[in-house]
Amino acid sequence: MPEKPIAIASDHGGFELKTLLIEELKALGHQVLDLGCHSLDSVDYPDYAATLAAALADGRSDRGVILCGTGIGISIAANRYAHVRAALCHNGLTARLARQHNDANVLALGGRILGSELAKDCLREFLATPFEGGRHARRVAKLAASVDQREKV
Repeated sequence: MPEKPIAIASDHGGFELKTLLIEELKALGHQVLDLGCHSLDSVDYPDYAATLAAALADGRSDRGVILCGTGIGISIAANRYAHVRAALCHNGLTARLARQHNDANVLALGGRILGSELAKDCLREFLATPFEGGRHARRVAKLAASVDQREKV
């Protein structure tokens, strides 16, 4: 079965870095599902977090990359969806640990924070690193349980 495309979305603050990361994804042999935005015109990051969350929910993709100016707002917005574990990363180590320890399925980056080479390193580490499981699986399960509890409140 062919690998699903990597979903990628940004607001205007992440647009330029998103464009560069799409090229990196293709160079690494991945298919890309570009969910916008498609220009530097001002848009609202929660809309693009929702679009990416929908692509994960409906099975078009299993993994994603989201970007805004700092990565903070879009990661907060994305993590409002129970099936999303978005990790805001600033270097290859945080990207690797987000996968190993947290089974993150979405990489969040700041388009105005990271340089292109550092962002590419984050992307490569995120995509290459498997979830470690073990003691971390228990913790990830607690994250899912806390979402279930929050929805009951």
